[in-house]
Amino acid sequence: MAIEVLTRDCTALGDAELAAMADLSAAHAGWEVGLLSKQAEEWVLVSEAFEKSVLKGFVFSTLERIGGTPSLVIGVGCVARARNRSSILRGLMHDQFHKALMAFPDEDVIVSVRMGDASGFEALSDLTDCRPWPDTRPNGEERAWGRRLSKRFGAGAFDDRAMIATGGADQLLFDHESAKATPGTPVFADVNASKEQFIIGWGWAMAEFLDGFEQPAS
Repeated sequence: MAIEVLTRDCTALGDAELAAMADLSAAHAGWEVGLLSKQAEEWVLVSEAFEKSVLKGFVFSTLERIGGTPSLVIGVGCVARARNRSSILRGLMHDQFHKALMAFPDEDVIVSVRMGDASGFEALSDLTDCRPWPDTRPNGEERAWGRRLSKRFGAGAFDDRAMIATGGADQLLFDHESAKATPGTPVFADVNASKEQFIIGWGWAMAEFLDGFEQPAS
């Protein structure tokens, strides 16, 4: 069954849509309507994936410039633990890339997401120079990007060598359980969720890559 994706301004979300998001996340992250309503106020765009008119995933995001660099910042999001969850995620990310192309034509865009485990890297799997990455020590520029992005996400603190953020995320991490192997970067072994620690992952959507997303997912 085809996945249909709708992307719109967060201001267009109503109580029914927020309730459906809360229902989807109930078995996993457990986000309630009130919290999701606040997220709708903090982010600009929301993408929703449907199968047979039933919500199967959603992502809040914002397109902006961070230090002058085109950026796609992905906030709270949830993908159903369905057998086709990789397809659901691909549909959601397709629309993210489409919006990035429309906002920043002919430019490279950095894409970032908060994650608690390596499954979040599936959202970035098609990008260039994803970080933090297994067996790859971040250089000075990459550590600087880690600091910039941690500030953008409102982290309370960021260790730019361990690449671990602490506090400020309210556990609003990207809620996705990958159905396929993801890079088990060692940095996750040091993440302590009880201390509100998380990882900020990012990668580059190069201009030539984004050219392939001229049309929305559906």
